[in-house]
Amino acid sequence: MRQESTTAETSVLAPLAPADAAWLADFARAYKAAERAVVLYPPAHPAIAATLGRIVQITSAANLSRPMRITVLPGTLLIDDRAALRPDAGVADLAARLHGHLIGELTIHAGGAAEAWRTFLLLLARSPESVREEGGIARAWTTVAGRHVELREIDYAEVLREREDGAAAIWEQVIANCLQGTAFSFDEAGLQEVIGLALDSDRLAAQIGALQSRTGPATMAARTAAIMHLLRGLVAAVSKAAPHQLEPALRSMAGAIGSLPAELVLGLMSEQDGGNPAEQAPPLMVAITARLTDRTIARFVAGDVAREGTATDRLAVAFQTLVRDGEERQRLLTMARDDLARSPFGSTEGFDAAWDTIARTLLTSYSDKGFVSEEYGRELSGVRTQAIAVEQVSDDPPERVAAWVGSVATTALRTLDLTLLVDILRIERDDDRWGEMMVPVVSLLDDLLLVGDFEAAATLIDVLVREAGGGASTARRQHATTAIDLLISGSMMRHVTTHLATIDEQQFERVKATCVSLGEVLVRPLAETLAAEERPRTRERLTTILLAFGAAGQRTVERLKSSPNAAVRRTAIYLMREFGGHEALPDLSELLNDNEPGVQREAVRAILIIGSDAAYRILERALTTGSVQSREAIMQSLSLVRDERVTPLLAYILHHIHYRGPLASVYLRAIDSLGSVRDPEGIAPLREALYKGTWWAPRQTATLRTAVATALAKIGTDEAFHVLEEAAASGPRGIRNAVKPLIERARPRRLASASSASSLSKDR
Repeated sequence: MRQESTTAETSVLAPLAPADAAWLADFARAYKAAERAVVLYPPAHPAIAATLGRIVQITSAANLSRPMRITVLPGTLLIDDRAALRPDAGVADLAARLHGHLIGELTIHAGGAAEAWRTFLLLLARSPESVREEGGIARAWTTVAGRHVELREIDYAEVLREREDGAAAIWEQVIANCLQGTAFSFDEAGLQEVIGLALDSDRLAAQIGALQSRTGPATMAARTAAIMHLLRGLVAAVSKAAPHQLEPALRSMAGAIGSLPAELVLGLMSEQDGGNPAEQAPPLMVAITARLTDRTIARFVAGDVAREGTATDRLAVAFQTLVRDGEERQRLLTMARDDLARSPFGSTEGFDAAWDTIARTLLTSYSDKGFVSEEYGRELSGVRTQAIAVEQVSDDPPERVAAWVGSVATTALRTLDLTLLVDILRIERDDDRWGEMMVPVVSLLDDLLLVGDFEAAATLIDVLVREAGGGASTARRQHATTAIDLLISGSMMRHVTTHLATIDEQQFERVKATCVSLGEVLVRPLAETLAAEERPRTRERLTTILLAFGAAGQRTVERLKSSPNAAVRRTAIYLMREFGGHEALPDLSELLNDNEPGVQREAVRAILIIGSDAAYRILERALTTGSVQSREAIMQSLSLVRDERVTPLLAYILHHIHYRGPLASVYLRAIDSLGSVRDPEGIAPLREALYKGTWWAPRQTATLRTAVATALAKIGTDEAFHVLEEAAASGPRGIRNAVKPLIERARPRRLASASSASSLSKDR
């Protein structure tokens, strides 16, 4: 398959639909969190269940209506050959991870289970080199019978064959020139292809591998000479045609060197550069190895150990040559161990004991290359990894052995690491040194929140909050405050929001307490996150956290009530109701005229809960000055409230709005709603309305009295019928005509009810 990779090419593609772009960003972030969790924690840890649950949710049939075909470019991802309008850091990270494994395209099907996704993440968490040694990512994924994800692997040989400029022939010429020691000579197209190779670390590593295979059983000197000739030729080509690309080319070469065996790396570092040494300072290999990153060196160590099954003395010499500082060696060995633990070698029994031996070898070994053969040296190094069968000679009980093993498990070590960091923060007296620790502390907090380890994150945040607000020195308080600001302005809210929908109540209470402990500085980003949130469960929990801030959270209502999202505006009304009381009435009056019926309904309910004359006057003003549609919406909202809270407001309407004129329909709707509520408190205002009316508007008066009589009959209490019977006996003729039919219709039902009550009384 062809693999497009340049920014210019992606810029001309049709933009990705917003829904697909949002899905892709959510998937990339969930993938990053889940990958870290499955690597750092044992399978039963809650962080794994939470992060994998998020991926399962995103790729469920409800959220993934079709198979999602994703094309992988080095710096971004495309869906159906379309790119998102805005770049996303999470998408870029995922693209780099997939591209590193030579994945050119993957198709995600709905319905992948958590365990299936865990298998996929563990595979991609391994080093690309170890996966390629097993036949490549596509073969490895097929072996585990993955069904929810389909992979297409980049075949660089096929890519070269597909190119129209004859690039495959160019590489044949390059390899031939390297084997023969002759100079490179290309036309313009060939020169550009060579420069492209020099700038692509993966392709360069592939060509070095092809060059090694063509040397056959040649001596190490011949192999290193051929590779050195290739590197010098590439540097010469780049220096001549694109000198501004020399630095990226050297970095690319450093990345390719990191995938070579230790014997070859040692040979290259001892190979004499051609030309006058005085004119080449530093030599080419010194310039390349100076650009080796920590990650490249760690992968170099892990890859060589995985190939050989142990740490050879050649690897130890190469490692000690590349890394001179003792503390730096320890740190890089920790990184290499993590890489190796994710490889098949790391899953073998006794890995931890074997690694201890490997680490000692890499830190203390000497070179015996001049004294023993390569095969014998490899066997001699392997002897160190043979563990003594302690269980055969030890009389320790199994539970004690299990306790010892558990004390060095990954979870226990991470707990000890956190404890050590907290202790250092507590006992460090020098303010400047304490402040230097804030950057790694914030970085660790970001990782903990990403994977959902809220207990550990809360422990660190408590330290920062205590130092920022306690009796510490001014400098230390400033350092702690700056760290809190960096945490909040970074990815904290995005990571927290990712987990809110899936964590249990106990974890949520911990998250809420932690957020509140950070103080008012979190209120604004919390409100901004809430204003943009679409998921009901997450929005509900964000609202609960915001309410926990009290008066500080109240000031965010203005931001939420102007949100374009109707659900967020309804949340704003809920906050006004909880926070504001009478102070929220002006804001509620604005939302009574909202275009969304649900928002209007929530505003009416909030006014009912406040229940003061001032609240009712606002509603009266909205009914008086609003449009016909607005009045209808408000009255419909009132009619949907079926409890006694609405009675005072309806009574207020009957007392303050005239039954004739433009608000006559509102008056009649209020009468009908009082009957529907069946609250005895509504009888008095209905009795007063029953005797209203004028002789010069007989039809309107009849309609009014019929509506009141019907409402009283709906209430159906003895008191309500007493009002009707009183009106039938002594009221004006128009009122008698309105109430008598209702009394007659209700008489059988009332008699039956009275008889039933009498029988029940006799039985007692």
